[in-house]
Amino acid sequence: MKIRTVIVDDEPLAIEVIETYLKNFSDIEIIAKCGDGIQAFNTLQQKKADLMFLDVKMPGLNGTELLKSLKNPPKVIFTTAYHDYAVEGFELNALDYLLKPVSFDRFLKAMEKVYEHFGFTARQNIQTGTMPARNQDIFLYLRVERKMVKVDVKDILWIESQKDYIKVVLSDKELISKQKISILEELLPDDEFLRIHRSFIISMNKIESFNSSKIEIDGKELPIGRNYKNDCQRRLNQY
Repeated sequence: MKIRTVIVDDEPLAIEVIETYLKNFSDIEIIAKCGDGIQAFNTLQQKKADLMFLDVKMPGLNGTELLKSLKNPPKVIFTTAYHDYAVEGFELNALDYLLKPVSFDRFLKAMEKVYEHFGFTARQNIQTGTMPARNQDIFLYLRVERKMVKVDVKDILWIESQKDYIKVVLSDKELISKQKISILEELLPDDEFLRIHRSFIISMNKIESFNSSKIEIDGKELPIGRNYKNDCQRRLNQY
């Protein structure tokens, strides 16, 4: 049995992210990719789907309106860059709610809910795919200006909060994205990244030196915040 799946999003790159992730799951069959709610509505009148990845905010017919318009809707995982829609999403019995940019680790948790709902043994079936190896192929997408930019997690040196934006410092460039640092913190692998300050998250693999007040990465000293000192010392001593 294959889980017949539809991806609905008005951003082609966002569709590409979900499609790329789904290639790691052998029991998923993508039967349609739709760029707006109207196209998705028409598609679902002609094709039976079991699962739908559905963007909330789209021009014309948005995600929640589409779901309410369907007589026999598939199970839904909402995807959006706006956390304000989460409550409404769960009121519509969504299996999960993914906040963009979506990391593979977070996507994996959503897929475990999918497998549980459809009666699969989650871990057994997920491993039949080609799940990325940790520390090597985990990536996320960041909205930079008007496009989604793929970022390989292993290339991140640190992330710096700049009011309503974040600066992601990579080994070869810097990216500025309108995003809260706390949201990005949730997307990063816990065992590889450390919040050292209200304005800084660092890659523990990139640390060159540290003391009780500073961490040095790529020749730059980053401060350890007073409220983060105890956790930093504990994590750094265990690493």
